[in-house]
Amino acid sequence: MLSTFDIGIDLGTANILVYSKNKGIVLNEPSVVVIDTVTKTIVAVGQEAKEMIGKTPEKIVAIRPLRDGVIADFDVTTDMLKHVMRKASKKAGFSIRKPNVVVCIPSGSTSVEQRAIHDAVRNAGAKKISLIEEPVAAAIGAGLPVDEPVANVVVDIGGGNTEVAIISFGGVVACHSIKIGGDRLDDDIIQHVRKEYNVLIGERTAENIKMEIGYALVDHEELFMDVRGRDLVTGLPKTIKLSSFEIRNALKEPLLHILEAVRATLEDCPAELSGDIVDRGVILTGGGSLMNGMEEWLSEEIFVPVQLAPEPLESVAVGTGKALQYISKLQAAMK
Repeated sequence: MLSTFDIGIDLGTANILVYSKNKGIVLNEPSVVVIDTVTKTIVAVGQEAKEMIGKTPEKIVAIRPLRDGVIADFDVTTDMLKHVMRKASKKAGFSIRKPNVVVCIPSGSTSVEQRAIHDAVRNAGAKKISLIEEPVAAAIGAGLPVDEPVANVVVDIGGGNTEVAIISFGGVVACHSIKIGGDRLDDDIIQHVRKEYNVLIGERTAENIKMEIGYALVDHEELFMDVRGRDLVTGLPKTIKLSSFEIRNALKEPLLHILEAVRATLEDCPAELSGDIVDRGVILTGGGSLMNGMEEWLSEEIFVPVQLAPEPLESVAVGTGKALQYISKLQAAMK
């Protein structure tokens, strides 16, 4: 049974979300920490920290302690989790007791990476910790019947990685994970603007470009966007006009890698479950799935119905929180 003190944490590369049984999503903040390198103290965490990226003096640095879905800086991750759990506890109304925590891990993560996540959550003040694979959590959060013997296909496009999994009867039947996600798309936009226009733009600007005029579909109505950056020749601010066609071309390579991962997973599917996939289709979750035309493009490429989860950004967090009712079956499937 779920108690009031059970929470689910989606420890994402781009965002960290906390789900509580009674309150739903109680916290959703960027996975960013700003640190004073002289005093070694935390200046800001979450949204406040993200707004400071690229705008801080030399001694104050913005750190993203998670890379590709795993911990890159253990101490900073622990400090960030302490802040997040304290804030979430107040919102969920159980600031006195230590919560039981279910936290998601990338499928295919090593035992060392899993131990790092487990220890960071424990050091942040959790009582009991359970781990669940990210695609399984995404499937539960999207409302799929993961405990039934039918094929549930999930494509979770996160900030650091993309995970494609076929889930049946509480376990992962076939799975492919690649270290390409929203961050790689942003980086490719930055490189394109630098190469074509000799203009340097920041991460937040690249993310805005991706959300405004980034398209997965090749055939779409052309959109334009004015972007400000720094001219690398003169060093002065400069405004340029970008087209959605050139951004689609810049994102061609990472999108093809995502498509290859989806195809490879479907090829690994047992014959008995293939019929289910044709009938039930594929569910998209994660922030990257919100790119314009992603559903249509993927559906055209794999000839299978593709649809967006009801709350793609929150699916993993909701599934992580709801996973406790399946946890014994899921952990048995992971072994």
